[in-house]
Amino acid sequence: MSFDLVLFGGTGDLAWRKLMPALFQAFRHGSLPAGGRIIGVARDALDDAAYRELIRARFEGVELAKRPNPEEFDRFAALLHYLRMDLSQPADFARLRERLAERDADTVVMYLATAPALFGPACEQLAAAGLNTPRTRLVLEKPLGHDLASNRAINETVRGVLAENQIFRIDHYLGKPSVQNLFALRFGNAMFEPLWRRETIANIQLTIAEDLGVEKRGAFYDSTGALRDMVQNHALQLLCAIAMEPPINAHADAIRDEKLKVLRSLKPWSAAALEQHLVRGQYTAGRVGGEAVPGYREEAGVKPGSETETFVALRAEIANWRWAGVPFYLRTGKRLAQRDARIVINFRPAPHAIYRSPLGGANRLVIHLQPKDGLELHLLAEGQDNRQASRQGPQPLAPVHLDLDFDKRFGVERVGAYERLLLDVIDGRLNLFVRADEQEEAWRWVEPILEHWRSGHAPPRPYAAGSWGPSASSAMIARDGYCWSEEA
Repeated sequence: MSFDLVLFGGTGDLAWRKLMPALFQAFRHGSLPAGGRIIGVARDALDDAAYRELIRARFEGVELAKRPNPEEFDRFAALLHYLRMDLSQPADFARLRERLAERDADTVVMYLATAPALFGPACEQLAAAGLNTPRTRLVLEKPLGHDLASNRAINETVRGVLAENQIFRIDHYLGKPSVQNLFALRFGNAMFEPLWRRETIANIQLTIAEDLGVEKRGAFYDSTGALRDMVQNHALQLLCAIAMEPPINAHADAIRDEKLKVLRSLKPWSAAALEQHLVRGQYTAGRVGGEAVPGYREEAGVKPGSETETFVALRAEIANWRWAGVPFYLRTGKRLAQRDARIVINFRPAPHAIYRSPLGGANRLVIHLQPKDGLELHLLAEGQDNRQASRQGPQPLAPVHLDLDFDKRFGVERVGAYERLLLDVIDGRLNLFVRADEQEEAWRWVEPILEHWRSGHAPPRPYAAGSWGPSASSAMIARDGYCWSEEA
């Protein structure tokens, strides 16, 4: 199958950090379809040769295992082309049409790795140039808008140009092998599903922690914040994967229908819940990995006195038959103690205790997402000498755990998130992409939080870089009698 992949923003940060390395890995693995062409589009004055040299230089910043040797890059570079374009100029889209007409590719992928403000105008220009054909597929990067109204406006414009099955709203977390294993855990095995409900689960915790700061994205991040950057998309998509009902099959709409039901079941925010079940934070100077790091307001591109949040923790509930009364705790932040993404399923204690159990000794299932990929099942076992136990009576149980390391079992060189998702776009598979109604429901749920903060309530609480966030986050979960998993 031949394809043309047009990468708008082809010289940008996302293109060289994520997309080009992913395309190269697909090329190296032999999974990129033959007869492909990758056309970088940007305003820089480059030709094909200069663009290839730019990408070659950028690969020096990619981790060593994913870096091509000179011979590999020369073969990959034959796929790379460049077209200088100004997305506000209709004549430039006409030039793109001419370039694409040079050959009759089976599939044309338009990947908008640009600012969301350009999504609508770019789609309108594509349609005006006649580039919205049945073989066109459009990829939209997050964030898709900055609130519900802007998200709806973008979706309406895009849907006026292309059919829903041609639109690929990308959330790279859904392409991670660890998230694929979450679906496999739930729907490919029989042992957990009978326990996956309020009768046996006490609470569920979802953590997406980063030890990095805003790096070179200060200006972007300062207008976005942790709620828009992580909660509205990544965290809520993971929550859906945890809480959704089993779909009737593995087709895209069957999966997305069930995720939508979860989003519609999220308990709406009340004034009291916004005060008690929501924590907003911003990192100050501290130490990460033994090195001193600046506070958020000292980062390049950040406005002096900024109140943009770099940390969010919240308590959510799903008002349906399976999950009623089970709290879901979500937290995400930058400059935290370590890079760690995990889901912790805390089960209820045994209903009738005939053994003495250690404090906090109930069973739990830990699903590691990054940097480790695997499962830990925490159990209680008799660890004392049996002869001593017979003389002294029942002994305290000791915690033990089963550790399933997927990296060791399947190898660390598995298909990465962007590689998987880019290949799915080329093949037309929508299972791991987000539908418009899902996005709108997610925005609808976080909108009261944005309004609460806009009204001047709850300025961000300071927390030292290298910590686990504001102490109010621990207080929030402690009110229910629990603690975050790293504190257990």
